[in-house]
Amino acid sequence: MWDFSTDAEFQAKLDWIDRFLVEEVEALDVLYPSVSVVYDTGHAKSRAILAPLQEKVRQQRLWACHLDPHLGGQGYGQLKLALMNERLGRSLWAPTVFGTAAPDTGNAEILAMFGTQAQKSRYLQPLLDGKIVSSFSMTEPQGGADPRVFATSAVQEGDHWVISGEKWYSSNARYAAFVLVLAVTNPEAPIQQRMSMFIVPAETPGLEIVRNVPHMGERIEQDEATEGYLRYNQVRVPLDHMLGEPGGGFAVAQARLGGGRIHHAMRTVGQCQRALDMMCERALSRRTQGTLLAEKSTVQAMLADSQIELEQFRLLVMKTAWLIDNSHGDPRQARAHIAMVKVAMAKIYLDIVRRGIHLHGSLGATFETPLAYMWLNVPTMALADGPTEVHQITVARELLRKHKATESMFTSEHLPPKIAAARDRYAHILED
Repeated sequence: MWDFSTDAEFQAKLDWIDRFLVEEVEALDVLYPSVSVVYDTGHAKSRAILAPLQEKVRQQRLWACHLDPHLGGQGYGQLKLALMNERLGRSLWAPTVFGTAAPDTGNAEILAMFGTQAQKSRYLQPLLDGKIVSSFSMTEPQGGADPRVFATSAVQEGDHWVISGEKWYSSNARYAAFVLVLAVTNPEAPIQQRMSMFIVPAETPGLEIVRNVPHMGERIEQDEATEGYLRYNQVRVPLDHMLGEPGGGFAVAQARLGGGRIHHAMRTVGQCQRALDMMCERALSRRTQGTLLAEKSTVQAMLADSQIELEQFRLLVMKTAWLIDNSHGDPRQARAHIAMVKVAMAKIYLDIVRRGIHLHGSLGATFETPLAYMWLNVPTMALADGPTEVHQITVARELLRKHKATESMFTSEHLPPKIAAARDRYAHILED
């Protein structure tokens, strides 16, 4: 059980990460502050800087720590990953430097869990080595993330599957060596058995990028768009390119998405901490109307609220990580808490970054600090891996399962009958 302390050996690794990020990785952040460049394996200059940094991470045995040792990682549980990722979350490039960048982490995990040996050799190993990037193709333009309305289908023809349909927001598809796509294989089956997961190599005929869609902060004129709008135009893949069992795509996707949500939350802790650190520095450095910002009660309230909210959120993330580590492979044990961190994440991020921008005044509204980049990420955090409202429903349902309706006309906490029962119980004392 986590006891609010970290063993000395692992703390030394965390301290090394802190120094390494400041001394070496942050240079990449300021030189190439574009997600597009992060995933562009053909960008020669950034890769020339990146490769030696990745080698230093490997030498510290901190590469892809979410994976088991036989896959080149350390097999760390979610609690250790949380402590690492809240640091890596402070930097745009750090996840790539440490082999933990999304969506590749989730794709690697499900290839490791569900892939055949041939699939692992062809697709997983180059991904683990950091030589390629991948994409996850699930949401659709007509229905978002609702699997009940997915229309992209896969039909078996001889020794191939033929995939047809369109997918939306397939991140980094333009740079991906392969795409994992969720397609309907049995439209009459219950939703949990309706779809299957397929590996589609990027060079497969019929896999078309309709356009690369820029999200907030990506510049159209510099071709930074990273969200792929894909069309599967009679894409043929061999039968052995199914990942998992026929009809098992939903289970494969859920195994991936749960980890993705908690890792997003871990990294958001780091982003919020960075914003709070900037607020504190600003408050101690800037004077207005005769006093430091730090001496003004309104600013003190902003700092206090941010610290309290971040501490609460961090503890929720840590408990969720602990629950996953102790769930013995049963995803239901942590389902409600994973949903809770997903819901809380966007709100905490919004509130703290908003205060940070406000405290920095006009400077905070420019791209001369990281705050503007953070602000543009806020809406995505409310949508990534499922909209906030869906996870609120999950939290409510899990909560309601632990309760039952009262049989009385009023609530079970209705005081008149409770008072009467208490008087009856202690009548021998009260009547003396």
